[in-house]
Amino acid sequence: MNKAAELAEETRDGGTVVRLSGTLTIACLHDLPSRLDALEGPISAIDLSDVDHMDTIGAWTVHRTAKRLDCPVGGGSADAERMIAAVGELDEPVAIRPEHVSPLKRVLGEIGEAVVNSGATLLGLLGFFGATLVAAWNVIRHPSRFRVNAVVQRFEVVGVSALGIIGLMSFLIGIVIAQQGSVQLRQFGMEMLTINLVGRLTFRELGVLMTAIMVAGRSGSAFAAQLGTMKLTEEVDAMRTIGVSPMEALVLPRTLAVVVMMPLLGFYSSVIAVIGGGFLCAVALDIPPITFVQRLREVVPITDLWVGLIKAPVFGLIIAISGCFQGMQVKANAEEVGLRTTSAVVQAIFLVIVIDAFFAVFFTWVGWN
Repeated sequence: MNKAAELAEETRDGGTVVRLSGTLTIACLHDLPSRLDALEGPISAIDLSDVDHMDTIGAWTVHRTAKRLDCPVGGGSADAERMIAAVGELDEPVAIRPEHVSPLKRVLGEIGEAVVNSGATLLGLLGFFGATLVAAWNVIRHPSRFRVNAVVQRFEVVGVSALGIIGLMSFLIGIVIAQQGSVQLRQFGMEMLTINLVGRLTFRELGVLMTAIMVAGRSGSAFAAQLGTMKLTEEVDAMRTIGVSPMEALVLPRTLAVVVMMPLLGFYSSVIAVIGGGFLCAVALDIPPITFVQRLREVVPITDLWVGLIKAPVFGLIIAISGCFQGMQVKANAEEVGLRTTSAVVQAIFLVIVIDAFFAVFFTWVGWN
């Protein structure tokens, strides 16, 4: 049976020694901490030779007293000394209020942290892209590992299911472009140039760009949430355990589906936007559809179509890699799934716009104006 903790003061070699005995556990301490707090120095040592057992509460009580009285602790077992040393390492002051930092330092610190995080994310994306290429090469070398059903199912989710929302969005964007353009061109009596504006802007830029934003919001977020949930439920680890590569089974089908579907969705979006612009021109500007189509064929060069079709798979690759990368980074809890999903969408849209700006400069430089 555990003995209650006891305290006794003895005089040894001209000094006062505090001798503890019994069991120094939370259930047996009783009033020992208050009695130790009442001790006044000088105390030459604390003797633990008669202590039967000690837990972390008892070790903390002894350490606190020894620190206050500035005296050594001796006579204890090896386990007791280890426990007292362990709680002593954790004896650090904790600030009740955070240290005051000037607004300038705080802003600079946040900017620096954001830059470091952005750099780490960029390196992670590049590494993940490399891993995706390695997985693609392995599948090319071993075609039997290619998951046709998974890719076809992603075709439906990414492409077919998105036709309705992308078509509605594109139709309305075409109407807005035509309406706003006609208002401005009417001041110069050149409403006919609204056709030029609608045709070139949709095929060259807005068709594929708005499609990329919609796909990032629909599919990129879904990829991050799906893979993040699989990480939390340890399905990804289970796949590795049975010898299935998550990159080949999860990431590659999604990436391939988005890369293939983006040019088709971008062209579809551009055509629907042109139809929306033609509808506005027919209703508000009295431009017959046949005239609209003839004028469109005259003013829109074929290079505008190639520009959109070249950019689309690159945008799709960025969206798929960002979504899958953020999903595979989930580690802690369900809240991180939401944070990673948000990061995937923001990251994909940001990178798509940045790459689109580089494409605009590049195609102007090669003469596709």
